[in-house]
Amino acid sequence: MIAFLRGRVLDKHPNRIVIDVNGVGYELYVPLSTYYHVGEAGMEIALHVHTHVREDAIQLYGFLTTLEQQLFERLIAISGIGPKLAVAVLSGIDTDELVSSIQRADVARLTRIPGIGKKTAERLLLELKDKLGADVTTAVGVHRTPPPSSDVLNALLALGYSDKEAVATVKKLPDGVGVGDGIRQALKLLAKV
Repeated sequence: MIAFLRGRVLDKHPNRIVIDVNGVGYELYVPLSTYYHVGEAGMEIALHVHTHVREDAIQLYGFLTTLEQQLFERLIAISGIGPKLAVAVLSGIDTDELVSSIQRADVARLTRIPGIGKKTAERLLLELKDKLGADVTTAVGVHRTPPPSSDVLNALLALGYSDKEAVATVKKLPDGVGVGDGIRQALKLLAKV
């Protein structure tokens, strides 16, 4: 089992990165929160890894923090939630906000995550409400909201734009732009291309 990797970023896409560890390239699927903080190609990176073994594949999932990894592992333990949906959940909501939403039983907030409907949100609440132990709840500090750029990126991807187009457009947006304005400005920039 691979539990931790340290190396250089070789290739980077919104849902996955490739890390060069002493000449061996490891492909890891990552949530957007990790993607935004790994740096550009050539940067040194260290990630916590969950090795997911299936009958037909071995997949690696990478996380910057142990909290992200713990939440991921609790999510995939729920019936009907696979690794891809768990990564989508962690991409659609900040870890602090996810824990807070579960503790408050906030179905409305969970259904705003792409790919999570009302039934899945209710199942998440039912399964996780009592399973978020002290290790997770104490790791959650001051409530931080995710950067608006992640919501803008998710919106562009949901509208069918490619990863490359969406990321390049979000990078052109001014710092501190709100989600609504960011989406409007991004669509205007994409319309000019």
